[in-house]
Amino acid sequence: MPQGIVQDKVATALLGALEGAKRKGQLKTESWPTLSLDAPKRPEWGDLASTVAMSLAASEQRAPQDIAQIIMDNLTGREELFDRVEIVRPGFLNLTIKPSLWQEVLREIDDQGAAYGKGTLGRQKRILVEYVSANPTGPLHVGHGRGAAVGEAVANLLEAVGYDVVREYYINDAGRQMKLLGASANARYQELSGHPVVFPEDGYRGTYVTTMVERLKPQLDALSGSAAGVVELRLQELAYKELLAQIRDDLKLFGIEFQSWFSEASLLESKGVERVLEELKSRELLYQQEGAWWFRSSAYGDEKDRVVKKQDGEYTYLASDIAYHRDKLQRGYDVLIDVWGADHHGYIPRMQAVMEAFGHPKDRLRVVLVQLVKLLRHGEEVKMSKRTGEFITMRDVIDEVGADAAKFNFLMRDSNTHLEFDLELAKQRSADNPVYYVQYAHARIASLWRVAASRGISCPRPSAADLSLLVHPDELALIRKLSMFPAVLESSALAYEPHRMTYYLQQLAALLHTFYNKHRILPPAGGADVADESDANMAGGVESERESLSPAHTAARLALMQSVQQVIKNGLTVLGISAPDQM
Repeated sequence: MPQGIVQDKVATALLGALEGAKRKGQLKTESWPTLSLDAPKRPEWGDLASTVAMSLAASEQRAPQDIAQIIMDNLTGREELFDRVEIVRPGFLNLTIKPSLWQEVLREIDDQGAAYGKGTLGRQKRILVEYVSANPTGPLHVGHGRGAAVGEAVANLLEAVGYDVVREYYINDAGRQMKLLGASANARYQELSGHPVVFPEDGYRGTYVTTMVERLKPQLDALSGSAAGVVELRLQELAYKELLAQIRDDLKLFGIEFQSWFSEASLLESKGVERVLEELKSRELLYQQEGAWWFRSSAYGDEKDRVVKKQDGEYTYLASDIAYHRDKLQRGYDVLIDVWGADHHGYIPRMQAVMEAFGHPKDRLRVVLVQLVKLLRHGEEVKMSKRTGEFITMRDVIDEVGADAAKFNFLMRDSNTHLEFDLELAKQRSADNPVYYVQYAHARIASLWRVAASRGISCPRPSAADLSLLVHPDELALIRKLSMFPAVLESSALAYEPHRMTYYLQQLAALLHTFYNKHRILPPAGGADVADESDANMAGGVESERESLSPAHTAARLALMQSVQQVIKNGLTVLGISAPDQM
C-alpha cells in the first residue's frame, strides 16, 4: 500500500532491521507481518508508531518489548531518518521523523500535481461498476441519489489506483414493472379522456404519471379506434422513453454519466436468458418441481434453492439477473461491483452462487450496500416534496442544495449505515457545513495567491523554496497529514468506502483553517492586513503577532499552502466534487 515517501522510507528501515536481526539469529520468523505505520494518539509520542513487535510476539515466543529493542538496535541510518526512537509498553515503536524527510513530501506533491496519491495497484485489471439501475418507472428518489454518489465515487477511486473501470446502468425495461407502467399510464389517459377505469392495484400513482400523460395525450388521441391494448402498449413505450430520458438528465445534472446502458429487454429478445438456463439445465444445476424450474443455489452456500421460471412460464427476476451477470463475466471483467440498496442484502448469497456455478470464485462479485437516507429540515424529518407533495426526488435535493453539497453529504458516512441529511445545514456558508468547510479551505488558499499577486509577492513552487524553514510543529502537522493522502486514497478504493476520503478532507481542512487563523502567512501590508474581500484575516491570530517572517519563510509557507490546496483538490476531484477558487 502506498504510504508516501516518508512512510515508505521508515517501513524500509524497519524491514531492514528485521532482516538484520534474522541474519544474526536474534529473530526466527520466516515471513514478516505487514509493516503498518499509524499516527500516535498524542503528537508528543512521535510522528509514527509501529506495532510490528507485538505482531511478532506469538511467532517469536518473546515479549513484544524485547522484540522492539532488537528492532531498534538493528536500525541503520537512524541519524538520517529519526530524531527519536522510543519503545513504549507493551511494545510500541514510537518514531519521531526528522523534519527534512517531511519536507520532501511537499516536493513529491509538487512533482506529481494532480497525480499525487494515485497508484498502479489495479494496472491491467478491469472492473465493471454497476450502480443506480433504478427501474425506469418514475423519477430517481433521494435513495437513488446516495447510490449514485457512492457508485461514482467508488468507480473514481478504483480508477485512481490504476484499474480500468467501466460504469454501467442496468435498465429494468422488461417484465411486470413495465406492464404496470403502461397500465397506470393508460388508466390516467382514460380518466383524462372522460372514461374512468379501475386503477391497477399495484400501479404507479405519482402525479408524474398524470403530468406525463397530459403531455402525451395528443399523440394518443390519434390512436383512437385502434384495437384494444394498442394505446396501452404505446403508452408503455412512450412513458418508458420519457422516464429514462429524465433519469439520464438528472444523473447528468449530478455529474454522472455511464459508459454503458445495458437493457434487460435485450437479454430476452436475444434469447440470452433462455440460453443461460439451458446451460444450467445441461449441468443439472436446474431442476423441475411442481411445474417450476429451480436453481440449485443451496449447493453454493445459499440458504435454499431459488425459482428461475414459474409455473406459468414467466421468468423470475433472478433468471434475468443470472443471464445479466453471466454476460458480465463473458465480457472479461476481473471484478464485478454491484451497488445495491441495503434491502437487497439477502440477494447477495444467491448471486454469489451464480458466480460459483459458472466456475468463478464468489468474491468475483462484490456488493456495496447503500442504506436509506433521512432528510431533515430544522431537525424535523422531511418526507414529502414541497413541489409535488410526494416523495423527495434526487432532483429536488440537487435543486435545493446543489450537486456538490448533495454528493458530499451522501458520502459522509459508511454507505451501509443510515444517513441523516440536514438540508438547511447543507446550504449554510459556515464551518458547520462540512462541504463548505472543505471547499472553503481550497478557496481560502486561492485568495492568498490573489493577495500575494496584488502585493508583488511571488509564490514559488515547493521545489524552488527553502523548505528547511518549515519546522514549526503546526507546519509539520500539516505535512504529515498531506503524506497520508496516498494511503487514504488506496484504502478507500480497496474497501469501496468513499467516506474515508470525506473524513480525511475534513481533517485536513481543519488543520488548514487552524493554521491559517493562528499563523502569519503573508507579511503585513502597511496597516490592516486585508487579504481579500472574502477573508480579511490573512495575518493570523495571537501567535502570528510574535512571528516575523523572512521573505524565505514566507515563500516556504506559500509552498506549503500550494501543497495543501493541491491535495484538497485531488481529494474532492476523486469524489466528483468541485474545488472552487472563490466562495
